[in-house]
Amino acid sequence: MLIGVPKEIKNHEYRVGLVPSSVREFVAHGHQVVVETNAGGGIGMFDEDYVAAGATIAATAADVFATADMIVKVKEPQAAERKMLRPGQILYTYLHLAPDPEQTVDLIDSGAVCIAYETVTDQFGRLPLLAPMSEVAGRMSIQVGANCLHKSEGGRGVLLGGVPGVPPADVVILGGGMVGANAARMALGLGATVSILDKNVDVLRRLVAEFGSSIKTVFSTRETVEALVLRADLVIGGVLIPGAAAPKLVSAGMIKAMKPGAVVVDVAIDQGGCFETSHATTHADPTYIVDDVVHYCVANMPGGVARTSTFALNNVTLPFGLALADKGYKKAFEDDAHLRDGLNVYKGKVTYAAVAEALGYEFEDPSRAIAA
Repeated sequence: MLIGVPKEIKNHEYRVGLVPSSVREFVAHGHQVVVETNAGGGIGMFDEDYVAAGATIAATAADVFATADMIVKVKEPQAAERKMLRPGQILYTYLHLAPDPEQTVDLIDSGAVCIAYETVTDQFGRLPLLAPMSEVAGRMSIQVGANCLHKSEGGRGVLLGGVPGVPPADVVILGGGMVGANAARMALGLGATVSILDKNVDVLRRLVAEFGSSIKTVFSTRETVEALVLRADLVIGGVLIPGAAAPKLVSAGMIKAMKPGAVVVDVAIDQGGCFETSHATTHADPTYIVDDVVHYCVANMPGGVARTSTFALNNVTLPFGLALADKGYKKAFEDDAHLRDGLNVYKGKVTYAAVAEALGYEFEDPSRAIAA
């Protein structure tokens, strides 16, 4: 199989679908890899590194899309890239379709086989290809939130950990999953006061077992969310419903009632965001202010630490990518139901139930679609 790796073109996105060591693995399995020139330059991986690993270099993205059997990316294909997809071509990347009707239409029209990293599962029902980026984003959320609290950034002028005689910032985290746990770890390490909300008591028990009495766990209801958000200096939104649009947990009215200069970081913005006032921003212009509350809503947060993120992502995407290349997608899906869970659009059909429900499409069972 010929594997294609285009350069990412989303704003300030420096990650790359395959690093040279991953290319070497595909080549060792008997596959060919074509990489767009300078695709890995943003993380210090240059064309000569890819050539040494066995890849060939293409001058343009069009050359990659025109020849490759499988496209391996990081972020969802942008409009110009979607026009280059071919019927039957495999697209293997993050998609986040539920809040993105335009992308969904284009992928349906392309006839491609579109596999979303974020909905591939494992035997425990977890999301292994999303997990490393959730770890990165959770940790980053505290870094960027602490910076946004600076007065020069529109914040309250509060130091996250305080100093002797001055209390630390009050950090509230919505969601106790991978994002929330990693955000809590960073916030506690910096000395903040941390409260975390979740609707799953078992999740709260796990957090208590990990962090002990240093963290406050709260069962999530409308009342507890409102009470904690209104007193917070920094709120992290890390709620996830796999493949579906994120629930709006914080209303515009609650934002208006927050402390002036408070900060919200919406890690769920890829899935539409969990604050009613959220809209996607970029690393070039990451924040905006609504009712004196600073909003950080960058839709590709891990791209800000692209080298760490790329290697972490390759560690988990490579085995599934090799299975697709070695077996072909039909056999790979037949052999691995967890990989099949990643199939979101298949040759014009929406094959992920949460996406179909969010956007009003008829859901096609992936096994039936593939068999047909």
